[in-house]
Amino acid sequence: MTEPRPTLEQIRRVPKVLLHDHLDGGLRAQTVIELADEIGYRDLPTDDPVLLAQWFTDGADRQDLPKYLDGFRHTVAVMQSADALARVARECAEDLADDGVAYAEIRYAPELHQSGGLGLDEVVEAVTAGFAEGSAGRPITVYSLLTAMRTAAQSLSIAEVAVRHRDSGVVGFDIAGAEAGSPPTRHLDAFDFVRHSNFHITIHAGEGFGLPSIWEALQWCGAERLGHGVRLIDDISLDDAGHATLGPLASYVRDRRIPLEMCPTSNVHTGAAASLHTHPIGLLRRLGFRVTVNTDNRLMSGVTVSGELQQMVEQFDYGWDDLQWLTINAMKSAFAHFDERLALINGRIKPGFAAVRAEAALPA
Repeated sequence: MTEPRPTLEQIRRVPKVLLHDHLDGGLRAQTVIELADEIGYRDLPTDDPVLLAQWFTDGADRQDLPKYLDGFRHTVAVMQSADALARVARECAEDLADDGVAYAEIRYAPELHQSGGLGLDEVVEAVTAGFAEGSAGRPITVYSLLTAMRTAAQSLSIAEVAVRHRDSGVVGFDIAGAEAGSPPTRHLDAFDFVRHSNFHITIHAGEGFGLPSIWEALQWCGAERLGHGVRLIDDISLDDAGHATLGPLASYVRDRRIPLEMCPTSNVHTGAAASLHTHPIGLLRRLGFRVTVNTDNRLMSGVTVSGELQQMVEQFDYGWDDLQWLTINAMKSAFAHFDERLALINGRIKPGFAAVRAEAALPA
């Protein structure tokens, strides 16, 4: 008897894991409007939340990473006070919990939130407080990844802040921004500091640029995970029969079980992938790479974690085994301590999937 395909409602009920999501890309549209009104920000294209959400998604869906980033000037503009940052973080935790996410690592760039006079540590403290408030009483754990902008020169300062807050909710360091012309090796001092501090590194690589960006992130900068990594497909060739031959970089990534933080809808919106159906995640999952499914920017791309997993069902005919495999991949790859990861896998994820699968198998 064939097991029924997972439905969106069922996927919402299983415990999920999110490793790649930007705080300034996941605000509620209504919150953007209200925060803009509080500070007298008049540049929003509309004050209707439905139309504003659609404006963000239409703007993101232009198959170009720099254009995709246009909308962030509005969200960042309204996130310049401790109260605003705490509110956005609180609502982020609430929204993810409502979507059934059990564990999340949310990234943001403290240097982008200083125009109101906040110091880097004050930014982190406000976001951490918001996550704690939004998580209280809900079955979700939310940690932070601190991101430095690869086109700026504050990466070492951000790395130092990340390590300074390692015992209060920050679990790793990241760089982001336009890849072309801004290789990760420009920030080696920051990565060296993080590695020498026995801390964690994930790097945006292989989204807007190709294999050299991935190679530098791994071999020079010490990345433990790759943010996106879509262009790894350039190191894999297929013959007419569909048999794959992996190049040396792709083989290294698969053999070392380096996690790929893939964001299917966002990758289509930025032009990193041509369509959902042809997204490299299908081939990479078939070949046994450690792929994970993420949202990237929930407001900009109009997505949820459950919705992205449902797309995997629709596009690649994935079933419950596939969704659980993707979820456990993500939890294994998280930057939480080993005992916490193991407890979530065995105590929440496996039992949660088993319960929903058993219920789904019952006759109507």
